[in-house]
Amino acid sequence: MAEKSDDEKRVERYRTIVYAAMASDEFSLDAVKEACAEENPALVTRVVKRLASDGFLELDGPKNRPLFRWRGRDRFNADQWIGAKIFNDRMTQAPLDDRPRERLLAHGAASLRTAELLAILIRMGREGESALQAGDRIANRYAQSLEQMADAGRGELRELSKAVGSTAYCQIMAGIELGRRVERATQEKHRQQPTRIRSSADALEFCRQRFGQLAAEAKQEHFSVVCLDTKHQVIDVHTISIGLLNQSLVAPREVFRPAIRDAASAVILSHNHPSGDPTPSREDLAVTRRLEEAAQLIGINLLDHIIVARHGCISLREYEGG
Repeated sequence: MAEKSDDEKRVERYRTIVYAAMASDEFSLDAVKEACAEENPALVTRVVKRLASDGFLELDGPKNRPLFRWRGRDRFNADQWIGAKIFNDRMTQAPLDDRPRERLLAHGAASLRTAELLAILIRMGREGESALQAGDRIANRYAQSLEQMADAGRGELRELSKAVGSTAYCQIMAGIELGRRVERATQEKHRQQPTRIRSSADALEFCRQRFGQLAAEAKQEHFSVVCLDTKHQVIDVHTISIGLLNQSLVAPREVFRPAIRDAASAVILSHNHPSGDPTPSREDLAVTRRLEEAAQLIGINLLDHIIVARHGCISLREYEGG
């Protein structure tokens, strides 16, 4: 004989309590607990209070020993009410094609909406709200700023949905961090393969991939130099400074020191704009001209300066029409 599922066991437990309560028109909580002696008293209390909150019971008697009286007991459908409490809005009761896990297995994770991915991480909903509905609430809140979800506190997500308890919150944060690590590992693998920069378009694509996470998450400007060999293949990438971009932070000697050490023939400069707007500032342009003059003096070709941001990337070479 097949072992009963958790849901089937819960149905039986609820049915035992509800049927005990239905034994008479009027009863005390203690009487139901006594009739369900093998059941957890806390669950008995919860079920009876749910019946009352749904309007099927009314309170009577003294406060220290209240009595519950049925309202229309003969019209009350116990199995229907129990089913609603156990299965209401549960993804396991949805058609197979509508269940996020089944859709992921059939079509891959990329085919799922953000809300569905969150629903898989949340796993279990709460009464009146499924995991998918909880995922919709969170996805809608971060629809225009998904990257900010990584910084969301437990209380912030809990306010959006009661389904996000400690376990669900940990699973969401773990999923975000795992995605970050996979992305970093992918980028690292690409960096290990020689990348040849033939044009500003190549430089843009390289910087978009190499500094994409930085562009999305960094709160400060990071200035980097990409060193290239004589075939314009990437040798290495070095972070020169972190902070507001100005001429004191990106002195030529600091920028070209790693390039000389790498015996680089050419370099690409890159920095991010935490504001999200890649449009170059006057300071960006001034710093670039100063470094270009220095590069000519030491015999290193400055191919381009790429600004990366959440809303795009810009080549200063193309921006200035050079």
